Amino acid sequence: MAEICVLRLGHRTLRDQRITTHVFLVARALGATEGVLSGDLDESVVKGIARVSEVWGGPFKVRYEANWRKFVRERKKDGWKVAHLTMYGEDFEPAAKKLGKGNGKCIVIIGAGKVPREAYELADANLSVTTQPHSEVAALALFLDRCFSGKELGKKFSGKLQIVPNACGKVVLHGESD
Repeated sequence: MAEICVLRLGHRTLRDQRITTHVFLVARALGATEGVLSGDLDESVVKGIARVSEVWGGPFKVRYEANWRKFVRERKKDGWKVAHLTMYGEDFEPAAKKLGKGNGKCIVIIGAGKVPREAYELADANLSVTTQPHSEVAALALFLDRCFSGKELGKKFSGKLQIVPNACGKVVLHGESD
């Protein structure tokens, strides 16, 4: 998968700020290329993720999109695939792997509140990440892991701060941002 855009659909500022931030933190850390926030405009989420990318490195950016339907339709015209992560859909494992093959582009829709029917209809795949209530953050992590076949875990970032893996204790390098 060459490019993955995570679309956070139906964000509600007062209710979803923390989870939406976590959605984008996971997206950034596990290989997505961009995040799109739709619903309430929440500058604190957009600016917060920009700060994380500045300090920890990487080109990941989040932007606001008022009209998510138009955004998805335009990307589909440009050849992007659309995956919607849900409890109600097709079997996760084979569909996620299929979307991850090749060098395509994919929008991953993650709902905050009730997802409009049109999101299901616009999706090329509605992926059932278990048939039980679950966390959209965990669902996204599983999806990205399947798309990148675990290679995202070795992704290197060159930011102002870098953690060096260590069995005991914390080792943090202070360097230059990319």
